[in-house]
Amino acid sequence: MKLQIIGVIFMLLFVPLFSVSNVNRDVSQLPVQSAADDISQVAIETTTTEFVDNSRRVGKITMDDYADFISAIEADGDSYDVEIEVLENIGKKSEGTQGTVIGENVYYSIYTSEIVETLEKDGTYIMKEGDILTVRVKNSNKTSSQQNQNDFVAQHTGIVTSNGSL
Repeated sequence: MKLQIIGVIFMLLFVPLFSVSNVNRDVSQLPVQSAADDISQVAIETTTTEFVDNSRRVGKITMDDYADFISAIEADGDSYDVEIEVLENIGKKSEGTQGTVIGENVYYSIYTSEIVETLEKDGTYIMKEGDILTVRVKNSNKTSSQQNQNDFVAQHTGIVTSNGSL
């Protein structure tokens, strides 16, 4: 009985204070908006990771895979800027070695525009084992709760593990 009375007194005193404190609060700061942003970010991170891991495992990016990736990340109604970079392994920089190549790998960067152009022309962008694939996703229309966050929603990088083929 005492517990019920204390509970009622607590509710009478403090519940009105909680509701009054939310009256002038900006809707963008409500936890629901932040939770929705968190759910979207996790979904985009997962989709990005799956896209990169699948592409590097098979050694290629197909137009269908790319289109499915873009559709999946934009399914929440937001729009995103997608940057794709392939560091193409063009060999080793070496100094006078005998029989074996010793030195650091040399990479040539290929960026989104060239990759998408190849996808549109050939339907497939071929990579080879040792290349490095990076995909970055940035939100191009931030919600008010995202204003103070960094630009990247998701980023994933991996080394290509097999040579792609048509």
